[in-house]
Amino acid sequence: MAEQSAAGPRERYRQQVRAEVQELAWRQIAEAGASALSLKAIAKQMGITAPALYRYFASRDDLLTELILSAYRDLAEVVETATATADPGPARLASAATAIRHWALSNRQRYLLIYGTPVPGYSAPPEATALATRIFDPLVQGFSAISADRDAASDPPPALRRALIFWTRLHGVISLEVAGHFAGMPFDPAQLYAGEVASILADFDQDSSDQDS
Repeated sequence: MAEQSAAGPRERYRQQVRAEVQELAWRQIAEAGASALSLKAIAKQMGITAPALYRYFASRDDLLTELILSAYRDLAEVVETATATADPGPARLASAATAIRHWALSNRQRYLLIYGTPVPGYSAPPEATALATRIFDPLVQGFSAISADRDAASDPPPALRRALIFWTRLHGVISLEVAGHFAGMPFDPAQLYAGEVASILADFDQDSSDQDS
């Protein structure tokens, strides 16, 4: 906010236009999907020419990158905040799982943009990978705290393998729920998700106990 106040009138106007473009882009994505994103359509809605809009976003991919990075950044901050004060191990993993689901349900289009079907012909920049790592790292740290990795030279290391399994199983449930595939089914998705988290952690806890015995 202070940064925006310090900016001159021209820069403030530029920021306002970019924010409006992104808001309209999210509406487009909600209505027709990310593949249908069109700068020309957005320019028409704003009552300006497409070339004028290109001064703020050089291309559709430039705008798409901004949306993707914004979504990743937002989720990374949510996960880091949720896990910062949680005890290492199961508590941290459960906190991360809860935070990811809540964010996904509150930001369905953002979730689907970064974890749904890839946009044909689009390649995300390296910065997206760095932000995705910030989301995933707390899971690796959580599993590292559950038990010492006895075979650190294995590929992948045990904590990473467990985090990957945890990650894929959780996103399987979240993706189905966000896409509406549970609608009309006689169960509570929240309980299903909580049960899946508890089941995964119990499985790995038992696995660690077996290794220690």
